[in-house]
Amino acid sequence: MSTIDAVSRETPSIPGPPPRLLVIQAPYYEQVVGGMRRGAEGVFAEAGAGVEVVDVAGAFELPAALRMALSQTGTRFDGYLVLGCVVRGETDHYDHICRETCRGVMDLSTETGAAIGFGLLTVDTLQQAVARSGENRMNKGAEAAQALLGQVALRRRWKLA
Repeated sequence: MSTIDAVSRETPSIPGPPPRLLVIQAPYYEQVVGGMRRGAEGVFAEAGAGVEVVDVAGAFELPAALRMALSQTGTRFDGYLVLGCVVRGETDHYDHICRETCRGVMDLSTETGAAIGFGLLTVDTLQQAVARSGENRMNKGAEAAQALLGQVALRRRWKLA
């Protein structure tokens, strides 16, 4: 689905106490990732969620940080949002980083059943990323946050939380 075709969604209702969420972001492209995070925070505020944010160096570190968060004892989160941006360059590095980051997050998602929102922009140009991280309905951070809250609600409905 393209950004233009994206369905406008309402913030899901979360039964029970307000969710506790962790945002793991790779702010290599600060303007873009910051815009996506602000979009997500707006959605989380609508849901009354508590949010903690941690930074990692780049997109490649997102799956490892997610694994660490899922493995920690004590502080538990109801869901996790990963945010980052990879812009195509002149080498195949882009393909490797995108593929491995996506695979790493997907593996953790299916292995653990955790509620995970995925907000990794993989774009050809920085202008494409900026267009997907602005203060409008095309913000991919807000979209990933809505998907995450839907997963949190589903886990609670099935009594997995």
